[in-house]
Amino acid sequence: MLEFDAAQQQLLDAAPAPTTQPQACALRAALGRVLAQDVHAEVALPPADNSAMDGYAVRLADLAAGAGLPVQQRCYAGEMPEPLRAGHAIRLFTGSLIPAGADTVVMQEDCDERDGHVQVREAPTLGQHIRRAGEDIAPGTCIAAAGTRLTAAHVALLATQGHAELVVWPRLRVGILSTGDELVQPGHARALHQLYDSNAPMLAALVEGLGAEVGATRHARDDETALGEAILALARDCDIVLTAGGVSVGEKDLVKPVLESLGGRLALWKVRMKPGKPVALGAVRGTPVVCLPGNPVSAFAVFTVLVSPMLRRMQGRTGVRPPVQHGVLRTATPSSDSRENFLRVRAAADEAGRLVLTPHRGQTSGIMSALPWADGLARIPADATRGDGDVVAYYPLASWLS
Repeated sequence: MLEFDAAQQQLLDAAPAPTTQPQACALRAALGRVLAQDVHAEVALPPADNSAMDGYAVRLADLAAGAGLPVQQRCYAGEMPEPLRAGHAIRLFTGSLIPAGADTVVMQEDCDERDGHVQVREAPTLGQHIRRAGEDIAPGTCIAAAGTRLTAAHVALLATQGHAELVVWPRLRVGILSTGDELVQPGHARALHQLYDSNAPMLAALVEGLGAEVGATRHARDDETALGEAILALARDCDIVLTAGGVSVGEKDLVKPVLESLGGRLALWKVRMKPGKPVALGAVRGTPVVCLPGNPVSAFAVFTVLVSPMLRRMQGRTGVRPPVQHGVLRTATPSSDSRENFLRVRAAADEAGRLVLTPHRGQTSGIMSALPWADGLARIPADATRGDGDVVAYYPLASWLS
């Protein structure tokens, strides 16, 4: 069997970089898009010295006598202050520009204002409560690098620079093919010997969670002609095709011979992982095709740890493999297997601040309820036993599926 790490690397190596030209994207529509070029700050942040507090702008030297200072002006955020005259104060509010001549802000809680004069009760320090121009970001700083998938936080930062448009990669188009005579689409009548197709909607949701686009979704019966037509159509219209089912070695596992009949190169692996042993990688007319197991739990695990890095690379992203964390396994049942075992677990911090991983009660590939329950996968090494208190690798779904 192919080792898990080798399988992950082979999929990454087979992932082409974006082949289409970058495109302009409105800032309002940029969430989830992948930057195609670095963005540098053109405006200092903050753009000018401003007040971090509601209070009074003063010259520190004018407070030495301890007398009250006449309030020269009340200046709100968005207004231009007058130059501060010697021996005076200007009333400011959070975000107000610092007047020329002022060197300190005294917050209002340390002052008493009466009859147009302000008395400072607590002596400030020089420069107190002033946000300096450029102290956050200086002009020329790279504020978002090429390959970054944009979050709401990136959108906010880019908006401070006045960008109305960004240069991004086109969305990756993923084709999804579910196979099997036993499958019925949700919303249709189901006989006792049939199952509702959960792979296609699950894979579509996983693809969209990565910020890619589902180019098309198809289902094909276990028939070579139907499979061939579906694969060709998806390969023609999409950047990559994911199939679910029909990739093992049974009599009706037809995906491998169909791909080969279409001239596709195909490597069928038995990956040393559980769940998710049968995985295949190929190409049809230049379009990558990744074949996942038909079992939905297995397909979910394979997509998470093997396929998602490949899709991130095809999107033009950097950091295609999110960090793997580590946590303490908390279980009464030790786990061991001849394959890498990816347990469905839920993580929480204990009193000491350690990450504690609790496995779902059911770890067979038929336990679908473990998927929405879990927030990550705990990796148990092959040919090893890990039990209560052992430290194991943890793949958080929040980062591996985003």
